[in-house]
Amino acid sequence: MKITGFIKSGWAEFRDFAFKGNMIDLAIAVVIGAAFSKVINAFVDEIIYPLIGYVFWMPFNMGWLEHIDFWKKFGLDWAHHAHLLVGALINFTIIAFAVFITMVKLAGAVVKKVSDVPAPTEPTTKECPMCLSNIPIKARKCAFCTSDLPPLA
Repeated sequence: MKITGFIKSGWAEFRDFAFKGNMIDLAIAVVIGAAFSKVINAFVDEIIYPLIGYVFWMPFNMGWLEHIDFWKKFGLDWAHHAHLLVGALINFTIIAFAVFITMVKLAGAVVKKVSDVPAPTEPTTKECPMCLSNIPIKARKCAFCTSDLPPLA
């Protein structure tokens, strides 16, 4: 009997955890991040690499650059690995910059906008001693019961 109660309470606790808003938001972020990574990889492979190839007079078909035999022809065995490293660094830089812009700047602006509402430092209303209605703090006469109010100290 105790085991089934433990399993039921454990399942309920797991369900509450898994279906919290933060957990679902994280799952959505992972999926969007994976798709965004593929877009950035395609951008680097299809636009950045050919531009680098054009500048350094390398072949436009970047498939050649991925084969170590291409680099060995020129005595540049190390360049194959450098090419892969540079591509990964370009991908990382673009993704890190995009995450910085979206997460730090946009989310920071939203949080700042929400937290910019200043807390009142001094009260703006007071209670009428006769009718207990809220009236402006500088009022000399109650708007509800028309009684004269004592002056502010």
